[in-house]
Amino acid sequence: MGEADIVKSTAERILTTHAGSLPRPPALKALWGDLFRGRAVDRGALSAHAEAATRDAVARQIETGIDIINNGEQARESFFTYVQHRLSGFGDKTVRAPMGDMARYPGYLERMAHASHQKGAVNLARAPAAIGAVRYVDSEPARTECESFRKLLTPHQGAYVDAFITAASPGIIAAAMENRHYADRDAYLEALGQALQHEYELIVDAGFILQIDAPDLAMERHCAFCHEPLEAFLGFAADVVETINRATAQLPRDRIRLHVCWGNYEGPHDLDVALEEIWHVIANINAGAVLLSMANPRHAHEYRAFNALKLPSAMQIIAGVIDTTTNYIEHPEVVADRLERLATAVGDPHRILASPDCGFETAAGFQSVADDIVWRKLDSLCAGAQLASSRLF
Repeated sequence: MGEADIVKSTAERILTTHAGSLPRPPALKALWGDLFRGRAVDRGALSAHAEAATRDAVARQIETGIDIINNGEQARESFFTYVQHRLSGFGDKTVRAPMGDMARYPGYLERMAHASHQKGAVNLARAPAAIGAVRYVDSEPARTECESFRKLLTPHQGAYVDAFITAASPGIIAAAMENRHYADRDAYLEALGQALQHEYELIVDAGFILQIDAPDLAMERHCAFCHEPLEAFLGFAADVVETINRATAQLPRDRIRLHVCWGNYEGPHDLDVALEEIWHVIANINAGAVLLSMANPRHAHEYRAFNALKLPSAMQIIAGVIDTTTNYIEHPEVVADRLERLATAVGDPHRILASPDCGFETAAGFQSVADDIVWRKLDSLCAGAQLASSRLF
């Protein structure tokens, strides 16, 4: 389905989607956690659990009424460390410093240290490091993921509008998977872009929308660049956008969407970079849509930015209108209000889609929202989009 089809589909209502990851069942979480830690895992059992979980995730999305669905990332350990199983060069462990906003509040860090976390969860602060040349050496997991998803979609033809599969941004890998091989970050980014190009093209060639998950374009301001000038971070972000654009140069932009995030965690976030400060970089992306967090308490006001910011003519905004870090179930009227305000600021409701801010289980075992509440939140997303549509169209 191309850009013209999306516009046609949204001519009468606001479509709904989500950011990628959905809750994994306990047995699958445990298997991914073991594999992440290098423990022996029954690969047959892992594949069987992942397929069953994907089947359930697809069915639940259809039942809920999500328009643009995905596989829930059930066949991955996390939204970016999965690349260690597809790309060469990764090993050992990265030691990632606490995010800047966390480090400035000792009481918060102490609370987090004593908080209960699911045993065996994938720890994104201890991702593998790049210790050798990074190349795309095994496309079979990606092909299998696409083929399995396509097969599971077959019984639901006509019950959804489109489908997407996520892939990591070269920027989040460069920032969170330490470089111990390349001369500098530029060389590392270039190698990652060339490697990930294979996966980006594979996903689109399989008939899916490609969603590139790029929390680096916002979150790294208060992570890797928290002690550097804003200009240094913006330079990094611009390099990432250029790398993505080179990697997607042969792909139609209406089959690409970008997810930008300030970090999917319940924390202070008082060092988050403002949307206005990074939009001129983000807007250069080769993508037909950008998913932005607009529900959490730190960014809920930023719909106002689009009173002044220029939205490229071929771009839509996928508005985060459900918070993925709290177990509050948003009222449909709250969702509708958020969508209506953004539509007014943008000036055209046809250019708005509705989504949660981020994923609900971005790494196996790492989630803030209880499984059953996730689906009630998505119910509210759909109900709120219907309300907003009835008022805007």
